[in-house]
Amino acid sequence: MTKVQIYDKAMCCSTGVCGPQVDPVLPKFSADLDWLKAQGHDVVRFNLAQDPTEFVKNATVQKMLADEGVECLPLVIVDDRVVSRSEYPSRGNLAMWAGTAVKPRATLPMASDSGCCGGDTGCC
Repeated sequence: MTKVQIYDKAMCCSTGVCGPQVDPVLPKFSADLDWLKAQGHDVVRFNLAQDPTEFVKNATVQKMLADEGVECLPLVIVDDRVVSRSEYPSRGNLAMWAGTAVKPRATLPMASDSGCCGGDTGCC
């Protein structure tokens, strides 16, 4: 099982998907993390406003904040290695770093363009 840690900038709640000005990336990223958890990985997310001690406890995070400031956030650490900084990664990247395959999304067949009338049903 892979350990994934996310260190977020200060946000109003743990996911950042509340309030009047929601960054459109955050709901998707939150769903991607839920998906990663469902694959059996240990996913932990820390918010600078709500979990400042977690930022202090991690020497790598402390150093990056000292060197780059909060602009390095969000930081994504997988098994104690920084894999992403300053942006939210895609589900594909999260899966790759965690060693999990992303199943292709199911596709639906296109409906024929025959309209609602026609055939033997006599719907019109």
